[in-house]
Amino acid sequence: MRALLVLLAFATGCAASLPPQRAGGGGLLEEGADAPDFMALDQHGEVRQLSLLRRRGPAVLFFYPRDGTPGCTEEACAFRDAWTRLEESGAAVVGVSTDGVDAHARFAADHELPFPLLSDPDGAILARYGVPSLLGMSARVTFLIDADGRIARVYPDVDPAVHADEVIEAVTRLSASGE
Repeated sequence: MRALLVLLAFATGCAASLPPQRAGGGGLLEEGADAPDFMALDQHGEVRQLSLLRRRGPAVLFFYPRDGTPGCTEEACAFRDAWTRLEESGAAVVGVSTDGVDAHARFAADHELPFPLLSDPDGAILARYGVPSLLGMSARVTFLIDADGRIARVYPDVDPAVHADEVIEAVTRLSASGE
């Protein structure tokens, strides 16, 4: 029954998360691990590199299942609504899904998203971070990456309604501790 519910949640793009699993017995990268750098196309067709996006401080790297679905829209819009506070904290925000550039462009325009949405159509970025996927869609997972490029926090079970606030709180603590 659980497998059917997970399949249904992913089919609609509204899954919160899956248990961390990947080939070889791996899983989500853990706190303290080096965050893999990568390059991908954003919603404007521009190549973005994670290390360059986080030059000024920490980065919030959030993986989400599908553009335009209810949970993904709620999460992205919560980051949009918290944009001023995130910018003040010095954090970069980057969304990643397996959707293509055109889908990201429509999603970003429809919801006036001020941050890059990166396309990972083959799941290579998901694999580097150990983010599970099902039916070609990412689980909903967020990584907070510190200014030195290490993973400071992992959020494997995201509630889109409160997630932006908990991330801002963690970024504030991270900045206060000087990490």
